[in-house]
Amino acid sequence: MAKAPEKLPGHVAIIMDGNGRWARRQGLPRNEGHRAGIENLGTVTQCCIDLGIPVLTIYALSTENLQRRPRSEIQFLMRGLSRFLREKRQELVEKGIRFKHIGRLDELPRGVQRHLRLTEEATADCGTLTLAAAINYGAHREITDAVRAIARKVKDGDLDPEDIDEGSVEEHLYTDGLPALDLLIRTGAEKRGRVSNFLLWQLYYAELYLTDVLWPDFGQEEFIEALRDFARRERRFGGLHKDERKSRRRVAGSQRSKSS
Repeated sequence: MAKAPEKLPGHVAIIMDGNGRWARRQGLPRNEGHRAGIENLGTVTQCCIDLGIPVLTIYALSTENLQRRPRSEIQFLMRGLSRFLREKRQELVEKGIRFKHIGRLDELPRGVQRHLRLTEEATADCGTLTLAAAINYGAHREITDAVRAIARKVKDGDLDPEDIDEGSVEEHLYTDGLPALDLLIRTGAEKRGRVSNFLLWQLYYAELYLTDVLWPDFGQEEFIEALRDFARRERRFGGLHKDERKSRRRVAGSQRSKSS
């Protein structure tokens, strides 16, 4: 493995874009791109384990994908997802990977729901890496569902409206229990900066990394390059650049000297 930077994100999310374009460039059916994308997930997941990155969130299937993609493609994806969960469940346990689904579960096929639940239960005590899979996920829906849940608590008298804060909202999001998002990677970006209704609440101070590399080709080297880019950035969280902070301290010190 190529040398990774010392400064690593604690929570990485990936919009895995480009499966269809990858297949087209290879002269293959579109579904073969999805198959290659699923295989590549193992590469990036193992890289997170090797580097000690504790949380990886993947955008596997959006609500809009589920509603607007051809029925045949969705059926292929659902079969592939069920197969992946069935065949990889024991491997996830052995590698210490806790699997977490985020999104609306009840709108998925019953067989998929069953495999998602079984995998979450089987891996619940794993602690090496949390793999959160956004399946039938949309950030607008997530926030709407959180608002509804909070409204029900207020209506039932279990929550005072004056006690609602950012923490209250986060407790009702699908990502409850996960740490703050540090880095969002979008593959197959081709200079497009969209976040595609993904983790809109969680993105508030995450770093964004866009790459033209299509997801099936986004391997270990590409992932580590994204981590290097992250390590080079100064995260200010609304504060000042370090050089500006030094300049302000010098000015303040000079003013104090003059006043004395």
